[in-house]
Amino acid sequence: MNDASNVTVVTTPYVPAMKVEQTFGTVWGLVVRSRGLGGNLVAGLRSLVGGEIKEYTQLLEQARQHAMERLKENAAAVGANAVVSMRFDSSELGQTMSEVVAYGTALQVVPDVDLDAIED
Repeated sequence: MNDASNVTVVTTPYVPAMKVEQTFGTVWGLVVRSRGLGGNLVAGLRSLVGGEIKEYTQLLEQARQHAMERLKENAAAVGANAVVSMRFDSSELGQTMSEVVAYGTALQVVPDVDLDAIED
């Protein structure tokens, strides 16, 4: 099993200068978060005057970071050292909870070395 901190995550369908050795399939990291009652009250008041609602921005930023950590942990657990085509998706559950998922394709990649290009 690989260390999650060594998992490379990219939004492209490949990792530059690497070749695919093995494909493990889809992996994801899922988080459901809720802002506390106080945060909901403050956010509700801010929504009356318009503009950015910082309480929810912070909530979603933390949720995305946590989802990314879980994505890397799940990729490492299946033996991957890379995730390609990573995307985020989010939705609301009820009026106080937000779900964030990070997902992509888990791979084992190795450096793409062209032996003919190496000079003796």
